[in-house]
Amino acid sequence: MHIETGAARAMENRLFRSMFEERKRVFVDLLRWDVPVVAGRYEIDQFDNDRAVYIVIADAEGEHLASARLLPTTGDHILGTIFPELCEQAPPRGGAILEITRFCLARRLRARERLEVRNRLVSALVEYALRNRIQSYTGVAEWSWFQQILSFGWVCRPLGTPGSTSGRCLGALQIDIDGRTREQLQASGIWRSVGLADLAKAA
Repeated sequence: MHIETGAARAMENRLFRSMFEERKRVFVDLLRWDVPVVAGRYEIDQFDNDRAVYIVIADAEGEHLASARLLPTTGDHILGTIFPELCEQAPPRGGAILEITRFCLARRLRARERLEVRNRLVSALVEYALRNRIQSYTGVAEWSWFQQILSFGWVCRPLGTPGSTSGRCLGALQIDIDGRTREQLQASGIWRSVGLADLAKAA
């Protein structure tokens, strides 16, 4: 996995620029989300700020396979700012809680490849949390993806009743991460070993 903090720094690296391009292909071209596009190529919104953390899974040639954006819940984030009504109580916030957003798999992947890369990205998110003392992730997901996340075997719970927004059924959830999470994902066949790669020479 490759990690960068801040949209401006991410845009300085080819791999992370390709992440923003893939986000445009997936969320704008395929899913038709009404979100900003910069220079006709990059899907970048108001949450892509200097506090956003980006995790990218790359292939052997250094090309983008999958990525996710992590947002601190102590500031503006999607659940707390746009969809707080999806939570029965106040959206979870705290220094040890991050929000997973823009979970993105490359469109060029075939079905079997998508499943493997998805598992690698989920595992990378767990590794990141364990290395950085993150206790929980929150997120907003469409119903089909929401059901997948709940089935992974980790400690995950809905934060409220899913609701319909702009024709999409969305739900809010919280995933607790601790020393047992690796084993829980291993038991469900999700876990993949991932390492942190050096991007110093890839700019």
